Amino acid sequence: MKIDTAYATESDADAVTAVLTSAFGADALAAWLFPDPERRPAYQDGFYRSFIAHPQAECALAADGAGAAVWIRLAAGEPLHAETAGPTAGPLARLAAVGAALDARHPLDRDHLYLPLMGVAAGRQGQGIGSALLREGLARADRAGLPAYLEASSPQSRALYLRHGFADLGLPVRVEDSPEIQPMWREAAETNH
Repeated sequence: MKIDTAYATESDADAVTAVLTSAFGADALAAWLFPDPERRPAYQDGFYRSFIAHPQAECALAADGAGAAVWIRLAAGEPLHAETAGPTAGPLARLAAVGAALDARHPLDRDHLYLPLMGVAAGRQGQGIGSALLREGLARADRAGLPAYLEASSPQSRALYLRHGFADLGLPVRVEDSPEIQPMWREAAETNH
């Protein structure tokens, strides 16, 4: 299946966050991170915008608005997040704990593309939109000669990423009773420039 995608502009941030909020509305990790169902969409929106605002972020949006992906190019040694002032309490404590656990596992020894977010709107999943977004982003990585890194937040997403050449990078991450999150890595494929 071929899905037209376009790299989103800053003005598309609302559309990207709406797709991602819909995509992860029933996700077990999102429910664990943001347990209050009434406040979850607002927390998700802020969380997704924090990645979109990264200076090296590029957002892809399916032409029909059913899928979105956020890719971030990171240089060797460049952490994803700046140092924070200390532990977070309250409703974002779980998010801070998971973020710290994932940051500790994120490979920093090589330039790479990081895919922190990719989702397909509820009701549109299983139609090949995620695969199309992933193929397009990985083709860009391959042309640049860059490996790719991500964390799979469900068995279904892990299976998708395995089909597209990713491999598990160590054991899954789990904080308290959270769902498992599987770090994954894919080397750049050889391309004919």
